[in-house]
Amino acid sequence: MSDPVPPLRSHSVPPLSPEPDWEEEWELALEQPPLSGRAQPHHHDPQSRRKLINRLARIEGHVHGIRSMIEQDQPCPDVLLQIAAVKGALDRVARLILDDHIRHCIRHAIETGNIEVELEELQRALDRFIG
Repeated sequence: MSDPVPPLRSHSVPPLSPEPDWEEEWELALEQPPLSGRAQPHHHDPQSRRKLINRLARIEGHVHGIRSMIEQDQPCPDVLLQIAAVKGALDRVARLILDDHIRHCIRHAIETGNIEVELEELQRALDRFIG
């Protein structure tokens, strides 16, 4: 006679952290003063701008695809993988914007003597981006 299957141990599963209220965060972000209130106007190369807009359009399409995956009850790991791809793509867009800002806007601020204001604005933006 075989041994009976031992009862399952009840492991306490830690509660999920509360879902962040993105609508509240969005409203708070909209209430913040614009970052570039005192910085020089930023003029970017039309070709660079077009490339960024095209990348963002592809990301938009990717996000729509993720929504469709969720609507079609696709496996969670597949959805998470696609979300990671979108986050990576957004990080690459942010990197391109930062590189362009340093190459053009910071250089222009140095040439015009407005570097302190420009660096302060960049620091505030990076604090929000990273933090």
